[in-house]
Amino acid sequence: MGTASRASHMRSLDRALLTLGGAAVGLGVLQLALALPDAESLWWVHLVVTVTYGCFVVAGLLAWHQRPGNPMGMIVALGGFAVLVGTLGNTAVPALETLGAVTATLVLAVTVHLLLAFPSGRLPDPASRAVVVAAYAVALILQAPQYLFDDPVASVGAWVQRAAGAIVVVAAAVLLGGRIARARAAHRRVMVPLFAYGMLALLLVPLRNLVLEPLFGEIPAVVVQFLVIAGVPVTLVLAMLRGGFAREGELEELVARLGDADDPQQTPSALLAHALGDASIQVLYWMPEPAEWVNETGGVTTLPAEQATVEITLADELIAVIAYDSYLIADPEPVRAAGRVLALALERRRLSAQLLAQRDALLTSRARIVTAGDQERRRVARALHDGLQVRLVLLALDAQRIASDAAGDAAVDVQRVVALRRELDQTAGELRAFVHQLMPPALVERGLCAATEDLVDRMPVPTALHTEIADGSLPTEIESTAYFVIAEGLTNALKHAGAERLSVRIGRADERLMVEVRDDGIGGAAPRPGHGLHGLADRVHALGGVLRVQSPVAEGTHLRAELPCRVEAT
Repeated sequence: MGTASRASHMRSLDRALLTLGGAAVGLGVLQLALALPDAESLWWVHLVVTVTYGCFVVAGLLAWHQRPGNPMGMIVALGGFAVLVGTLGNTAVPALETLGAVTATLVLAVTVHLLLAFPSGRLPDPASRAVVVAAYAVALILQAPQYLFDDPVASVGAWVQRAAGAIVVVAAAVLLGGRIARARAAHRRVMVPLFAYGMLALLLVPLRNLVLEPLFGEIPAVVVQFLVIAGVPVTLVLAMLRGGFAREGELEELVARLGDADDPQQTPSALLAHALGDASIQVLYWMPEPAEWVNETGGVTTLPAEQATVEITLADELIAVIAYDSYLIADPEPVRAAGRVLALALERRRLSAQLLAQRDALLTSRARIVTAGDQERRRVARALHDGLQVRLVLLALDAQRIASDAAGDAAVDVQRVVALRRELDQTAGELRAFVHQLMPPALVERGLCAATEDLVDRMPVPTALHTEIADGSLPTEIESTAYFVIAEGLTNALKHAGAERLSVRIGRADERLMVEVRDDGIGGAAPRPGHGLHGLADRVHALGGVLRVQSPVAEGTHLRAELPCRVEAT
């Protein structure tokens, strides 16, 4: 159904409900017009009855409008008409008096029906159906002796009806108590107030004769009973507003709303929760490779054991499941219908979730590569620093010792040995520079701030350093990446920017490490493939960070890297 057809359908529904509402108002006015002339001083009692009738009708039509496919609204509205026809005995029209006598207690049977059918509008099991049938039988069949016979048969019939009604009320209470016991905490918050109030309204039937009438008198007791019954539809509407209604129908709207890609709230789970009235609904997508379920954000998950599920297929291929609350939605068919409507949209979302999962896996893989590369660089740096460099130093010392011992021996070429020492010193210096470039010892041993301070101290131009973190508070891969960003920024400023003043800042913003390098050079810097900044940008991105370069011509360069991590303030 297209948007225009759906709008036309909604307009037709609204017109039908308005017509029913108008008819209900007319019937209420007619009932008052027939009853008030003979009411005398009890006219206010008839107004209470009309208010009760109005509460049922308004609540029922509202629920019917909000949940067109849910029978609850219709049952509530019928409860209002049961109130109306049950009070027609107060009119002076013989036929209406007879109808009122037949249906005098019908509203109590409707109340039992409403409680046992909540929230789906359908009776969920044979026991519930049996109790509801018994309730209607008590209200209609066992009512017959009271209008067909005189005393003492009518009195016996009234006693039998009250006893049978009490049995029905107890049976309904047992069923409702079992549902409450099996329900989860979130459901109990809706069920307990509604069921408790409904049972109170039913218990007022035997209590009216035993308790209310001796305390207040016959007429006030009747008024109290009607006022309590009037609260039943009110509690139902409150339960509906708290999410207790199962919603069906209007599924055609979902695909159009799913097409609104600019709204992040328009996920299949959110739309189904709104359409079916179950806030716990979730859509999980099946990934054949590597045979796992993922949620709408691409995270790997499992099917929830506490929820019922309906499989969604497209061209005989499983694409997703809809997990839902089987208490709120007793009949899986509306969920299955929603899945059929949304199948193509769910397939598109499944592919999106698969891409998200692959992206997350790629980022995780790239982060592992960066970490492994850093660990290998650190290992090589330690090996060079602690192994080869030490050996070269020892060789240089041996060469110097040989030269000293052989100073008076003409057979030894002293100059040659001294040259060997000089070459060894030069090699050791080059090795130290290489080790420092590979992974500065200060970074390995003392941390980012200390290594940056050492780097700044060796700069040939004035360089300011501002640090807001403590060494030892960063993961090694974040620390290494931040250092190389600073080193690359300072190197580029010296080699290419002609800068006269530099500044470095290491700070934090929430859970992100902020590294900035500024210079007052010629500007014009940009990450280009094959250049240092481009490689740094890849490295920062692999860790889930961002590298920004602002370098207007003749206005200097501002290099800023944001890296995700938890940083402890100094």
